[in-house]
This record gives sequence, C-alpha cells and structure tokens, in this order.
Amino acid sequence: MVHALREIRRVLAPNGILIDLRPVSDRWPIEVISAQEVHETGRVLDLPNPLADDEAANRAVIQASGNGWFLRDREEFFPYYYTWDTPSEMEEWIAEEWNDFIDMDEETKRATRSAWALGGAEAQVRVRVKMLITRWKAAQGL
Repeated sequence: MVHALREIRRVLAPNGILIDLRPVSDRWPIEVISAQEVHETGRVLDLPNPLADDEAANRAVIQASGNGWFLRDREEFFPYYYTWDTPSEMEEWIAEEWNDFIDMDEETKRATRSAWALGGAEAQVRVRVKMLITRWKAAQGL
C-alpha cells in the first residue's frame, strides 16, 4: 500500500486532498431493529487476513505521514449499516459476499433468528460496520 500512496503523492495536485475511507474490522455488532428497540444479538467473527490487512493499511499511512507526504487533517469513525428483512437474507449475504473476512457463530445466528421472530412484522436485521474516514492534505512542496 505504500507504493499506492507514493503514486497518489506523485499525481495529487498541489494542496490536494486524499480521503482514506474504509471499513475497520472490529467485531461488528449484529442487531435486530424494530419500532420499539434495537437489540444486539451478537457480533461477527473477524477472520485473520482482514485484521492483518487493516494493520498493514494503518502502517502504510503512518509511514507515508512520517515520510512527510501527507498531513492528517481530520479523522473520524462512523457507523455504516447493512440491513436485511430477515436473518436468512443476512446469513446468505455474509456467506456469499463477506465469507473471506467475517463469519458468524451458531449461537449468534440462533439469537438473531429468535429476536427477529419476536420483533414483529417490521423487524429487520442489520450489521453495524465501523467505518474510518481520514482527510489527508498533501504536504507542502509536493
């Protein structure tokens, strides 16, 4: 990733801005939501490779900053929600789209199905993804 940051530095306009926007592995909560409540039923299981990828990305931006390429202007975490109508839709999505970086244990699946069944007709299931957004300014003299 340092190579990508070096290339961004090369082509970024003077006084340009780099936005680093990415999900951060953090055992994201699984929730059943209804008009009455938000009920956390468990958390996803982070797999080892995505954790290593997060660490590598963090090291790369720290190195780029240390090299004087970019100056951190602002950084925040915020939630991003993936929502499904049923637990089975969520389980299928995770199995098909996210199978290489998260998983769910059987206890969490059962708890989610149970809470959803008790949540009423409008109940939905969601995963609250932790997102990182950082604004980097090109260092002077680029």
